[in-house]
Amino acid sequence: MFSTLWEMLFGNRRNVIRETAEVFRENSEQAAVRAHDLQGAALAQFAAEFTGQRSGFDRFMDGVNRLPRPMLALGTLGLMVAAMVDPLWFAARMQGVALVPEPLWWLLGIVVSFYFGARSQAKTQAFQEGIARSLARVPQAVENIEQLKTVARSSDKKRENDSADNPALVEWHQNRGA
Repeated sequence: MFSTLWEMLFGNRRNVIRETAEVFRENSEQAAVRAHDLQGAALAQFAAEFTGQRSGFDRFMDGVNRLPRPMLALGTLGLMVAAMVDPLWFAARMQGVALVPEPLWWLLGIVVSFYFGARSQAKTQAFQEGIARSLARVPQAVENIEQLKTVARSSDKKRENDSADNPALVEWHQNRGA
C-alpha cells in the first residue's frame, strides 16, 4: 500500500508536492532560466544594433551626446576660477543672471531635468533639503561657538588665577611673553 502511494506521488518522474507548490509559488530555478534567456536576447539585440558600419553622422551625434555633462562640470569650475580671478567681472555677470525672468529659469530647469532625467531632479531636491537642514542648525552652531568662547575665557581666567599663586609659573609666563 505504501509503495502504491509512493508510486502515485513520485512515480513516472512526477512530484505532486512540487507541482502543487508551483501553483502557489513560481519555480525559482525556472524563473532564473527565463531571466537568463531574456537577458541574453536583450544583449544579442543590442549587439546587433552596433554590428553594422556607422555613418559619420552617427559618430558625430554620439560625440555631441557626450558633451553636456563635461561642459557643465568644466563650466562650473570655470565660473569658480573667474570669481577668484576677477570678482568684479564675475559680479557684473551674476547681476545680469539675476535679471533673467523666473519663467525662463523654470523652462531651463525643465529642459535640464528632461535631459538628465528624474535622478537629477531628485538629487537637486535632496541637496536643497540638506542645505535647509544645515541652515536650520546655524543658530545652534552659533550658540555652541559662543558657549565655547565663554568656556575658553573662563579657562584663561582660571589659568591666570592659578598661575598667580605660583611665582615660578608667573616668571616662566613672563619670559615666554605670554
